[in-house]
Amino acid sequence: MRPVWQGALSFGLVNVPVRMYKAVEDHAVRFTQFQRGTRDRIRYRRVNERTGDEVPYDEIVRGREVGDDEYVLVEQEELDEIAPGRSRSLEVESFVDLDEVDPVYFDRAYWLAPAKEEAQRPYVLLLDALSGRDKAAVAKFVFHGREHLALARAGDGVIVLNTLHYAAEVRSADDVPQLPAKAKTNRKELDLAVKLIDAMTEPWKPEEFRDTYRERVEELIEAKRAGNTVTPAAEPEQPTKVVDLMEALAKSVRGSRKPRTPDLSGLSKTELRKLAKERDVKGRSKMSRADLEAALKAS
Repeated sequence: MRPVWQGALSFGLVNVPVRMYKAVEDHAVRFTQFQRGTRDRIRYRRVNERTGDEVPYDEIVRGREVGDDEYVLVEQEELDEIAPGRSRSLEVESFVDLDEVDPVYFDRAYWLAPAKEEAQRPYVLLLDALSGRDKAAVAKFVFHGREHLALARAGDGVIVLNTLHYAAEVRSADDVPQLPAKAKTNRKELDLAVKLIDAMTEPWKPEEFRDTYRERVEELIEAKRAGNTVTPAAEPEQPTKVVDLMEALAKSVRGSRKPRTPDLSGLSKTELRKLAKERDVKGRSKMSRADLEAALKAS
């Protein structure tokens, strides 16, 4: 990992030199554009709309419209001079209860790590204090040319920094069209809905979820490279029309009781045997003996 920002996390009189690393990476498949029927790549150029001439990047300045076709031009140096927090400081404004922060404000996630060995002790002190109290530090810092609001919280052995949206950036739910009015539900419907939620509740295991669309795209590319074709994905089944809400909930609860077929693809024999042992000894695995034996034979 390479740090994307380096500075000091400051709370009170405590100053912790830290480095910031991306906690998430983008796995989206990237494409290059071509003209259909050719191998000619499509390029985008920065051109002067009056002359049509291409403009070098170092000759481009930014402009902000302030009136009808009237712009104020600003140089990057001018923006740098007025940027706050040029000392590379991550200043803690306050501490809040973590559960008070609505996830709608969360933007991007980063890991914070001590920048030097002598910073490890105050770093761990803050990490343990945040963890023990379920608190998070609200801070501001400058990154990528703008001032960010951020939340530093305790992770598993690391301080997690989430950049936050400002309140003015979060659109009001009151502006969402066609939100239902306060419709009344009866007690039986509510009880069935709660039973359905309880029946479908499982421990959060993010590693069990995969980007299957990206995998299909990779399969398509490899198949076309080899001159083969890929079988189109099956169309989703049309939902059964159920007029009665009670009937729909009851059917959903009954359906949720059926054992789910686990996805064992990609697991090694060692991993499969470990799962089988957990099932025999601890009874924690949801898969059947037949599922495990079939997967072991196929691997």
